[in-house]
Amino acid sequence: MEKQGFLSLINLRLRQAALAVSIVAVFAVFYDFGFNQNTTVQFWLNSLYSFTLAVGIVATIIRHLKKTERPPFQVLIFDFLSVSLFSILLIDKFKLLSSVEFFQFFNSAPWFYAAIFLVFIRELATRQLNLNRTFFNPAQLFIISFLGIIFLGTTLLLLPNATHDGIRFLDALFTSTSAVCVTGLVVVDTGTYFTLFGQCIILALFQIGGLGIMTFASYFSYFFRGGTTYENQSMLSDMTSSSKLGEVFNTLKNIILITVSIEAIGAIIIFSNLHLSEMPSFFDRAFFSIFHSVSAFCNAGFSTLPDSLYTGFFKFKYGIHSVAMVLFIFGGLGFPIVFNLFKYLRYLVIKRLMPFLLGEKNETTVTPWMVNLSSRITLITSLTLFVLGSVVFFIFEYDNTLAEHSGFGKIITSMFSAATPRTAGFNTVDTSALNFSTLMLIFLLMWVGASPASTGGGIKTSTFAIATLNFWSLARGKSRIEIFRREIADLTVRRSFAIISLSLVIIGAGVFAIAHFDSDKDLLGIAFECFSAYSTVGLSIGITSELSDPSKLVIIGIMFVGRVSMLTILIAIIRKEKFNKYRYSKEEILIN
Repeated sequence: MEKQGFLSLINLRLRQAALAVSIVAVFAVFYDFGFNQNTTVQFWLNSLYSFTLAVGIVATIIRHLKKTERPPFQVLIFDFLSVSLFSILLIDKFKLLSSVEFFQFFNSAPWFYAAIFLVFIRELATRQLNLNRTFFNPAQLFIISFLGIIFLGTTLLLLPNATHDGIRFLDALFTSTSAVCVTGLVVVDTGTYFTLFGQCIILALFQIGGLGIMTFASYFSYFFRGGTTYENQSMLSDMTSSSKLGEVFNTLKNIILITVSIEAIGAIIIFSNLHLSEMPSFFDRAFFSIFHSVSAFCNAGFSTLPDSLYTGFFKFKYGIHSVAMVLFIFGGLGFPIVFNLFKYLRYLVIKRLMPFLLGEKNETTVTPWMVNLSSRITLITSLTLFVLGSVVFFIFEYDNTLAEHSGFGKIITSMFSAATPRTAGFNTVDTSALNFSTLMLIFLLMWVGASPASTGGGIKTSTFAIATLNFWSLARGKSRIEIFRREIADLTVRRSFAIISLSLVIIGAGVFAIAHFDSDKDLLGIAFECFSAYSTVGLSIGITSELSDPSKLVIIGIMFVGRVSMLTILIAIIRKEKFNKYRYSKEEILIN
């Protein structure tokens, strides 16, 4: 008992020390990247890295010596591999086996940096993630996490080595907000203004912003601890749109796995569409592929090219256009819809296709809906907007921006241009040269945006669909909305119209403010910028970098509100009514 108590005390103190050292080491890594170091400073930084890895090894070993703890199998595998990596790096660092070629493979700085972050993640994840509703409700935690990442990103972009010639605080804040809110509006050219380090920061920001910092933090906490409290599960259920508390962490795991898998496949396909003559460097092709794959799936709209995919020969790279389009359509559908589709496809294969191929009889029992009502409404609305948008764009721009493309190219470009306003932000045509009628179509597509619980913004397809169904129900004299033999809940209808009203208020206020600060700008361009910012689209007709500082602050505010939604902000700051069991007598108000 005394031995166990002593080990417990040592384990606790070592955990605290390891977490503190890993935090210092992470800041040291950013300092190492962000500033040019002399020999003395670099020596002390390398010493800190080595010390951190040593602490990580000891902390992990002591943690497993406690017999009262039974870590999950995946944690044992993770710890074994991480301790092995740390040991190899330290052996190579102190040249204990310098004659062995195997250790020379690990003789590079990226391995050390990756190991430092592994120590930090491991030690941070062992801490109890307490999402107590007494302090924060889901809306408040959601907003705080986004604000924290935005200001952290701003600080990192201000580091000297993040840019070639330095950057103003406001421009760094604008870029960080645009990346975290997966918007894509830029005030400086991403490819030429930022260094590789700066571009990696932007890549990390829109990856985290697309999925949400709480998704990563909660999953790693559960992964290493093997469980969590009921309170945490309840709060995370609200964030992940999980229907059951027991499925919360499976949902988190699936979100991360599906995201990484789709982005990896997209990067490989984009890479295969790049030729040596177009981009000779293997590293440049690989980074370009990864950057644009992640940006597309997260609907971020960031590109290392000066004019997005409209730059040079890229405007005719229809293979890359098609891959990017599939990526941001998947990202814009929303994870619940994607999970539901995968579930339906698995059902078709296992319960329908396999029995047919094996000559067995299909099940005659009645099965519940495999594609739920939310998925049906979202898919129908998304498909309708995509098809109509593609056809209308093809007709309106046939002799204008589509004139330089071939027959097949016109079709792909029309489809891409109809999908990208749904918060993707990439462009393969000159947006400033579009016809006025086409711009009106893009206004509508931007405003509607992507689907719920996705990486995109806008009022969302389901909101637009419910508003449209409400018009139809009122015209038919119905007092409720019915579709697919289901009735839409009154609370859903009320939330939909609240979202629509608040979106118009925010966009209208933004247009009014920018028109005041930049009175020389065209009203159409200002409105386009505000719609694009609110819906986190990132398309522009070329006035973003020309805006005054007050107008940039307005756009920053609109991007943030568009990402977290004004309704979420109101829920976060307005206290909930505790006594709502009463009902007043109803009275109709004159409307029309």
